[in-house]
Amino acid sequence: MSVHASIASTLERIERHDPRVNAFTAVLRERALRRAAGIDAAHAAGEASVGPLAGVPFAVKNLFDVAGLVTLAGSRIERERPGAAPAASDATAVTRLEAAGAILVGALNMDEYAYGFTTENTHYGPTRNPHDLERMAGGSSGGSGAAVAAGLVPITLGTDTNGSIRVPASLCGAFGLRPTFGRLSRGGTFPFVASLDTIGPLARTVRDLALSYDAMQGPDPRDPGCAQRAREPACPALRADPEANLHGLRIARLGGWFEAMATPEAVAAVDAAAAAIGAHRSVGRAEWPDAELGRGAAFVITAAEGGALHLDDLRLRYDAMEPHSRARFLAGALAPAAWVHRAHRVRRTYIERVDALFDEHDVLLAPAVPVVAPRIGEDWIEVRGRRLPSRPSMGVLTQPVSCAGLPVVAAPIRRDGLPIAIQVIAAPWREDHALRVAAALEQLGVAVAPVAASFA
Repeated sequence: MSVHASIASTLERIERHDPRVNAFTAVLRERALRRAAGIDAAHAAGEASVGPLAGVPFAVKNLFDVAGLVTLAGSRIERERPGAAPAASDATAVTRLEAAGAILVGALNMDEYAYGFTTENTHYGPTRNPHDLERMAGGSSGGSGAAVAAGLVPITLGTDTNGSIRVPASLCGAFGLRPTFGRLSRGGTFPFVASLDTIGPLARTVRDLALSYDAMQGPDPRDPGCAQRAREPACPALRADPEANLHGLRIARLGGWFEAMATPEAVAAVDAAAAAIGAHRSVGRAEWPDAELGRGAAFVITAAEGGALHLDDLRLRYDAMEPHSRARFLAGALAPAAWVHRAHRVRRTYIERVDALFDEHDVLLAPAVPVVAPRIGEDWIEVRGRRLPSRPSMGVLTQPVSCAGLPVVAAPIRRDGLPIAIQVIAAPWREDHALRVAAALEQLGVAVAPVAASFA
């Protein structure tokens, strides 16, 4: 099949199925078909492949700049702002994926300004979980998770500040990668919290996750926070069998906070992964230091930086902002400077303590979310007898990891019923370690990201 025909089929599938899920806020039909025709012409002329992702369709969270589209960031305000204009150029990540041959087909729904874990967007409607359309897709990259789980595209891009890739990957049943803070360029993306923001891919396979991650690596003058490191490809590190992928890695599972704040089914997902790995490598136990303190620091930094960024709109257009997040933005904008300063001091000490874990371990396993996907509109979840507010609590297990800036793969674990994932956490700059363990789990049949049954 030609690339043009394949992309036309993808676009037809999106048109047919997306109304049930509401993952897309824009579909780039003409751009995608023009790009596909160009790749077919290059192949016909005998030119070398345009890259390892040649002809692969992908879509991006609508806070990535896409030439010709207004960058919504899930908001009504950005669409209506006086003088609002379409982006003049693509985000760096989009440019790099297309340089590897991938084809952009659209933009995806999200929580407004990335402040949320559910994608219950009141401006563009909630994104629905393809495995149960009455349930949340997670967020803030909910459209990114749902588009993969519904089989609309094999690869999407999201952002992860406090868990916004890992939560939808877990609830929708996709693989997701949050790289080390500073690894991938945020150039051409709408900011949320500069101290914590990362970008990363979601995909149906670990290989696609690694290929897309590799394509996006490299320093970028558009993002001063992007580390000036040499490109370190992770895909070549993946081996053909689980024994080779696990070779030499010291692996442990996390207890303490990561078990106390997770339901038995979330912990059972870690049990399944640890048991499968245990047939090849010893799996120890480890305790994460001060997880609650790290989560608290992330909460204060997130609210304060996010609130400061949107202060003018909070003053002038409060009623146009998302009801689920505007009060938290306002509270953050009013946070005393001493609180924010202390949160950053706590974070620095916290990172040192967490990094020390990797003197003895290479990879750590933990639940990604406390529960399976709640129903849309559900305000509370229950975790081991605790009644918790659902929207902020979906990140209770991801925020301590985000605060430390570590690379993590969300790996969906095979089970009956709704999906749930584990976090495969590695030392700073060792995305290859997390991807190797996720690949081993996939090869062992423990981690799997199937298209939802009603979309298959």
